[in-house]
Amino acid sequence: MASVYTETPKAGITGSTDAAAAAAAAAAVPPVAVVTASERAYRQLRDEILDGVLAPGAGLLEVEQSDRIGVSRTPLRAAIARLIADGLVAGRAGRGFMVTEMSVDSIHELYELRRALEEHAARIAATRRDPLVFLELREQFRAAPELLLHGEAGLHRYYALIDDFDDALDAAVGNPFLVAALANVRTHLARIRRLARHNPARLRAAAAEHLLIIEAIVSGDTSLAAHATHVHLHQSLSNVLAALEANPAAPVD
Repeated sequence: MASVYTETPKAGITGSTDAAAAAAAAAAVPPVAVVTASERAYRQLRDEILDGVLAPGAGLLEVEQSDRIGVSRTPLRAAIARLIADGLVAGRAGRGFMVTEMSVDSIHELYELRRALEEHAARIAATRRDPLVFLELREQFRAAPELLLHGEAGLHRYYALIDDFDDALDAAVGNPFLVAALANVRTHLARIRRLARHNPARLRAAAAEHLLIIEAIVSGDTSLAAHATHVHLHQSLSNVLAALEANPAAPVD
């Protein structure tokens, strides 16, 4: 009777193949971002300040905030230190901390800085831009007034479009120091922006102003880009001050 030969796979080769497959599969899975307790506390408090949930002058006691957010006092202190550096929180006489106030004088000061930074950024962007990026933004801003007809969802998309413009401007500028300075200004601007949130006429006008800035950047006209930015900031500040004058009791942020 003829013998039948059966080849048995070598354990070493099979093991190596399995290990390689497992390694490849593991590499294909994106790593899970770990959010520390300090980062979580920082993000929550920052969002609540910018959204007006924590109003100007609101007290921030360590024990109370630790319990509310669900972190220990050590990471909370680290989060508050970052918020102090952002200018959103300050020490309070006696004990604890408080959300910083934003007075009319501080709004004028913020807009002075905005003009210096944003007008210069627009000039730079007009020389370094990728025209295709701003051409796409131009089409989106032309349709921006339509977004305002769709309630809160449309409003959310409108402000997301403003953020897209800011991101494109930062990328065109390509200067990390200028971009960092702009980011700091925008943090405080978010507190003021709520004053125009439910003013459709102002938001439509702002979209048109952004469109003019984009047109100037696309065409590479540095002077027009800076001037269009200057006009936009002038109109924005005028609107904020008018809103406060019409309702002096309204929270500035």
